[in-house]
Amino acid sequence: MVSASLVAAGLLFAQNASAQESYQRGPAPTNSSIEAARGSFATSQVSVSRLAATGFGGGDIYYPTDTSQGTFGVVAIAPGFTAYKSSMAWLAQRLATQGFVVFNIDTLTTSDQPDSRGRQLLAALDQVTKDSRVSSRIDASRQAVIGHSMGGGGTLEASKSRPALQAAIPLTPWETTKSFSGNRVPTLVVGAQADTVAPVASHAQPFYRSLPSTPGKAYLELRSASHFAPNSSNTTIAKYSISWLKLFLDNDERYRQFVCPGPTSDLAVSEYSNTCSSFTP
Repeated sequence: MVSASLVAAGLLFAQNASAQESYQRGPAPTNSSIEAARGSFATSQVSVSRLAATGFGGGDIYYPTDTSQGTFGVVAIAPGFTAYKSSMAWLAQRLATQGFVVFNIDTLTTSDQPDSRGRQLLAALDQVTKDSRVSSRIDASRQAVIGHSMGGGGTLEASKSRPALQAAIPLTPWETTKSFSGNRVPTLVVGAQADTVAPVASHAQPFYRSLPSTPGKAYLELRSASHFAPNSSNTTIAKYSISWLKLFLDNDERYRQFVCPGPTSDLAVSEYSNTCSSFTP
């Protein structure tokens, strides 16, 4: 029997996105459209040099060129330990074609720890929303963070520091702190089944369990994947990241079907959990 508390959590999860104005961008989604290498938006790119960046190491901004549908939510992405922005460029470009402004950053040093990477993600969001080249395309009230490894730990730290964020996606995250029970940002934690750098049993899974059930959380585990799965084009990471951002950053209910209840027969996914699995919209 489903407990009353679990049903209540599911209801709150379901109501979170719909309680606010919807910012639908692009055509109605299909499984094919979120798995495609490109979305429906043509994009362009501008760069922020390390010297011009304040509080982070510079980066590349990818943005839709079409302004006819209004402004877009903004996403900052951080790489992992010893890595550079090039490792996450594939995801940044792919998200932009789905209707987001995406700032793919370098960190101040490649050895920066998660708490520093979290601060740098927020600094990047603050700067991109004021960048005259793209600021007119951004809805500054709709911000999200993504990161890999220590950058994934950084997304959890950024969410703790800025609860006004609309979404967070830590990818095979690494962090010494294991509890984020105070976070209030809808978070999709992506782990990798064969990760030996940040094993899911000591990183992704306890992070997920520690997060509160509301306003929403999900755990997706990539079957047989390594810690470095997010560093090259990955359809599974892309499709569920797109859906999570669309649902929580754009309040677009058309994407709920892909993350709630989520994958049931996807061979690339070894485990999927969320706080709305017992609730049917």
